[in-house]
Amino acid sequence: MQPPSTALVRLLAPSGTLRAAINVGNPVLAQRAPEGVRGITVDLARHLAQVLQLPLQTVVFESAGKVTDAVAADLWDVAFLAVDPVRARELAFTQPYLTIEASFLVHRDAPFTRCADLDAAGRVIVTARGAAYDLHLKRELRHATMADAATPAESLAMFRQGSFDALAGVRQALARAAAEGPYRVLDDSFTQIRQAVALPKPREAALPWLREFVRDALRTGVIERGVRDSGQTDVSLASADPEPAG
Repeated sequence: MQPPSTALVRLLAPSGTLRAAINVGNPVLAQRAPEGVRGITVDLARHLAQVLQLPLQTVVFESAGKVTDAVAADLWDVAFLAVDPVRARELAFTQPYLTIEASFLVHRDAPFTRCADLDAAGRVIVTARGAAYDLHLKRELRHATMADAATPAESLAMFRQGSFDALAGVRQALARAAAEGPYRVLDDSFTQIRQAVALPKPREAALPWLREFVRDALRTGVIERGVRDSGQTDVSLASADPEPAG
């Protein structure tokens, strides 16, 4: 890939340190560890810093919603978030590099068999505020109502303690919760969460180079190794081929 120019490096990381927002609320992407944080997005951030020849600072957030809330405060330079039209008002996205399923956690004896069963009058679904699946449900639900918490961990606690019909979330996190209580995860998904690299809109001029960086990380196996090394399953890697024009 084309090496970054001095001007591009300065645009991506004006402080001279690449500040990468890491969302530990999504366990597929990042996890807390004795050394700080680890996971796919940490590996990708480290690789980006190496290509840019900059030191890396990981800025840890408990949810994707908190990452997007921090845009105005200029707390990070790049983030790893799901593509969403609401977020696109403030952020510029590369093409997706992997896809994750979102589904529902329900009580073991609940009558629901498909995600569509939850969109009915009187049903209440718990979500994590500002998560990609939360934004999707707010657009798509027609009959059910929603209750939200600030982070995925808080939304799980809220579901466990209250009289709710379902908890929305990333399938892997829901499966872990199901293994620890009288719950089950529905077999189907209500949306596919497309993960990409994001920049604040004022730095959008760096997007073409960053898109090529993502393609190169897919081509050279950086992302595949990150998925394997962090033990993640049920994710779909994107193609390294350029997206078709138009």
